[in-house]
Amino acid sequence: MRGFGNYLAQTIRAVALVATLAPTVAAAAETVEVVPGVQVTKRTYSAPINEQPFFGFAAKNSEEKAADDKFVSAIVEATGSREKAFDETTMRGWRAINTGKIKEAAVRFNQAFLILPEQSRVFHGFAVVAQAQFNDLDAADELFKIALERPNPVKALKADYGRFLLIAKRPRDAQSVLEQAVKDAPDFGDAWTNLAWARFQNGDAAAACVAAEEAAKHRPSNNSMGDLTAVRNVAQCK
Repeated sequence: MRGFGNYLAQTIRAVALVATLAPTVAAAAETVEVVPGVQVTKRTYSAPINEQPFFGFAAKNSEEKAADDKFVSAIVEATGSREKAFDETTMRGWRAINTGKIKEAAVRFNQAFLILPEQSRVFHGFAVVAQAQFNDLDAADELFKIALERPNPVKALKADYGRFLLIAKRPRDAQSVLEQAVKDAPDFGDAWTNLAWARFQNGDAAAACVAAEEAAKHRPSNNSMGDLTAVRNVAQCK
């Protein structure tokens, strides 16, 4: 999994332009237990249920539940184990995110939720969908925080959360997350790129350039290259 989206500077500016696309959320903050011990705020959107996180919290009838069970059984049999089925499904979800196919990604992460619902990658994927597809920053923040506490997070998680916090115009929060991200995964170029942006937005262009230099050493993803070029330009790095 690589950092989501492209051209962070443009995305941050674009957030203000899409504020009118706010999601439809229940007036009261109703929560739902999605796995034992984990409560998530119930949010629904104008989209098919399989393109919404947690299937839009829709109540399923017996036929739909049977279809879910049939899907899980089939993919577990095809891959050889529940864990391999989960890995295959989430891999397709990340691939969809990285190619801009957010609706497809939502479908894949809903499938992953059926297979191993307690895993970090489910909440991580849904956080990206909430932000990228529905511009629901509150939902994305909630889901990222849960993902940080769930089993087996991918190394991109803190980098993606930090990037999200930049998009949400919270650069100070972003920097603290990203400083930890580069300690946890010092060879992850995308985390360094996002940290460069956070440092720049917090008024430290020199430190931003140091992070940008580290990013270049560690082969940032194609999605992150535009961000890296942009931050070098605005910070006037040598």
